[in-house]
Amino acid sequence: MYINPAGLNGKGYSDNPDFIHGFVGAISVIIVSELGDKTFFIAAIMAMRHSRLTVFLGAIAALGAMTVLSALLGYATTVIPRWLTFYASSALFAVFGLKMLKEGYYMSADEGKEEYEEVQADLRKRDDEFEKQNAVVQDPESGVLRGGLLRRRKILGFISRIFLESFTLTFLAEWGDRSQIATIILAAREDVIGVILGGIIGHSLCTGLAVMGGRFIAQRISIRTVTLTGGVVFLLFALSAFFLDPSK
Repeated sequence: MYINPAGLNGKGYSDNPDFIHGFVGAISVIIVSELGDKTFFIAAIMAMRHSRLTVFLGAIAALGAMTVLSALLGYATTVIPRWLTFYASSALFAVFGLKMLKEGYYMSADEGKEEYEEVQADLRKRDDEFEKQNAVVQDPESGVLRGGLLRRRKILGFISRIFLESFTLTFLAEWGDRSQIATIILAAREDVIGVILGGIIGHSLCTGLAVMGGRFIAQRISIRTVTLTGGVVFLLFALSAFFLDPSK
């Protein structure tokens, strides 16, 4: 699969409207999908216990990989007639938007707090299990200290346990998530490079906010408001089908 470095339509990205639509659309979709999401809480809680930079790098590596994979899956649908993928993706955006509006309408005010506490309990359990498995104990007969080796070693010699845990938990939480599906749909109708760059920047903004803000931001985000806003954004993408030419 060849992608013209000057832009998929031969123009530079600065004057390529398809790139701009994909770029702005991806940032918008990611922000309204990821704020207050499980991956957001994972980054926020882990950053309160471990190195912020390590947690951020692990999370954004996972989200970047997922964004590229999702965008390429969407781009693969370009073998289907353009008009069909355009209107099909618009219909899916409408379904997602209506679903999010319904969820937001019936959502309780403390929905975010419950999600936050659930993720916190899961991460605490993982840390406790790791501590038990790698605790330093003294052999009652020989008096030799055993265990604690993983505490002093880095996995594979250079990847820290925190980086790997941040990457793995984020990747698994993102798989099948609304933002992943939205990225696939968006890449099916917009410039794939614009979607990838916009998606990675959107994820970086959300993850950076979670890592820097930690508990303060995580517990004060109104999931209901974000969900309702997301529903409106998705519907706007669906309505754009009436104003854009699918052949371009």
